[in-house]
Amino acid sequence: MPRSMLTDETWDVLTRVMHLIGRIYNEPEHRKTLEGILYKMRTGIPWRDLPPYFGAWSAIYRRFNLWSKKDILNELFRVLSRDADTDWLFIDGSIVRAHQHSTGAATAYDESIGMSRGGNSTKIHLIVDSGGFTAKWERINT
Repeated sequence: MPRSMLTDETWDVLTRVMHLIGRIYNEPEHRKTLEGILYKMRTGIPWRDLPPYFGAWSAIYRRFNLWSKKDILNELFRVLSRDADTDWLFIDGSIVRAHQHSTGAATAYDESIGMSRGGNSTKIHLIVDSGGFTAKWERINT
């Protein structure tokens, strides 16, 4: 069985936040789904290699896509970042390469992709508080 990331105390906070957002129903499998999403993000494994402990990989993948498209995950992170412990902040920046076809289609959104000597890329800045929770993040053209 994989290591869990969410303690019972953390899950209680997250359920209150999810009810505050009001766009996530109170279903018992949401904890394992969120654990599966966090496990995949932490380890970098393909979705199909997600341990069956979290449930069907395809269901977790579909819910991740749905929550991303409906901006639920961003709302969740925004609400959590309001309660950040800002006594200590840790900042990191990374340049992320973008695929060569990432800038071809016209969209209504600012993609924040710029051209550098290495090709298309974007820079991501992440700030976390002393507990390791995201306090703020932003993309900047490079």
